[in-house]
Amino acid sequence: METAAAHPRPVLTADSVLPEDAGRAALVARVHDPEAGGPCVAAVRGADVVDLTAVAPTVSDLLERDDAAEVAREASGGRRWRLDDLLAARPGRSDVPHLLAPVDLQVVKAAGVTFARSLLERVIEERTGGDPAQAARVRERVVRLVGGRLDGIRPGSPEAAEVKELLLAEGLWSQYLEVGIGPDPEVFTKAPVLSAVGTGADIGVLRASVWNNPEPEAVLVVDSRGRVRGATLGNDVNLRDVEGRSALLLSRAKDNNASCAIGPFVRLLDDGFGIDAVRHLDIDLRVEGPDGYVLRGSSSLREISRDVLDLVSATYGAHHQYPDGFALFTGTLFAPTEDRTTPGEGFTHEYGDMVHISSPRLGALINTVVPSEEAPPWTFGVGALMRNLARRGLL
Repeated sequence: METAAAHPRPVLTADSVLPEDAGRAALVARVHDPEAGGPCVAAVRGADVVDLTAVAPTVSDLLERDDAAEVAREASGGRRWRLDDLLAARPGRSDVPHLLAPVDLQVVKAAGVTFARSLLERVIEERTGGDPAQAARVRERVVRLVGGRLDGIRPGSPEAAEVKELLLAEGLWSQYLEVGIGPDPEVFTKAPVLSAVGTGADIGVLRASVWNNPEPEAVLVVDSRGRVRGATLGNDVNLRDVEGRSALLLSRAKDNNASCAIGPFVRLLDDGFGIDAVRHLDIDLRVEGPDGYVLRGSSSLREISRDVLDLVSATYGAHHQYPDGFALFTGTLFAPTEDRTTPGEGFTHEYGDMVHISSPRLGALINTVVPSEEAPPWTFGVGALMRNLARRGLL
């Protein structure tokens, strides 16, 4: 990856980030407000963003309310900001209002290996030991032996068990195949509470990584009772070389400074946007390099191997509770394999890449790739939030 340098930042406007049917959507945002010295829960109403912190001091509190969508649309608010002004501000500056990731106290969880196509790429990472130079050769063999056997298979089914036996006989069974078609999905903690960045912010990739990619995903926002209350977009930034060396390095591969982006807004479920709409979301990816390079991809939740509510049930239940709710990345179909620089080594990021993740009903999450070591440091944690809310008389 090239040396980090100053690159043009994305020019964001309301038109570029809002859902296509924003006028009918209940959209929740978070805004850093310098006057308050911290974050405000807010609702997007037309061209304005309205402060709702007096009604619900955290997004977690708002989503515990059965009338959350009504509150987002109609509750009397405090301050107002122009959405275009918030988008024009540089995230990370404490002296100007700007958008934050639209979740706060929710634990950030992620489900992995939920699409057959990306499942094969995880197997390839494992078989290469994280060496991109081996990817093309290993991919050819894995696809030849595994490929069509996974089409339409239901994880945990008798048919999946039969495929497992066949792959064991071929010497190709993998921990990724276990979670991809076995009875239990992979669900891990992606990032600490309050560490996610929002749209317009930098996203971080470790300097040491030489094989990595964005992971565009739908993110479910779930309350303390396990109810899906809304959805948004996420980038589960992935270091393929690190995880390929060992799955026990998952935390190093996934949880680094600015390595989790969520946004632009939480779209609350309502009569016009229910869980079936989530099941049919299409997600587009565009990566624009500082050198003019462009990568495009797309995925659809229609192709997911496990239903999104099954992923929620695997995360929450008698076995595990989340008093402040959780945000759940649902996995990605997208695993870029086309060569960017070196033949046979596939795609990897360059610093300055602009990553544009969008879905017609959720809007657009847009970020710029920088070294994690140079992204704005994460300094505002749970303790800081509690002290800030207490000073404002909101607790």
